[in-house]
Amino acid sequence: MPLEAGLLEILACPACHAPLREEGDELQCTGDAECGLAYPVRDGIPVLLVDEARRPA
Repeated sequence: MPLEAGLLEILACPACHAPLREEGDELQCTGDAECGLAYPVRDGIPVLLVDEARRPA
C-alpha cells in the first residue's frame, strides 16, 4: 500500500535527516552511502526506528 505523497514529503531519516523514498514495503534513506538505512512499513505505517532499520546489502 503506497504512502500518501504529502506524508512522504515530510518524512526524513531519523539517523541522518535525509529524505526518504518508497521502495516496495520499505522507506529507503536517500542520504550518503554511509547511512543508507531501509525502514519497514508495516500495515501502512512507517516504522522509523533506527533499531528496526536494516542496512541494504
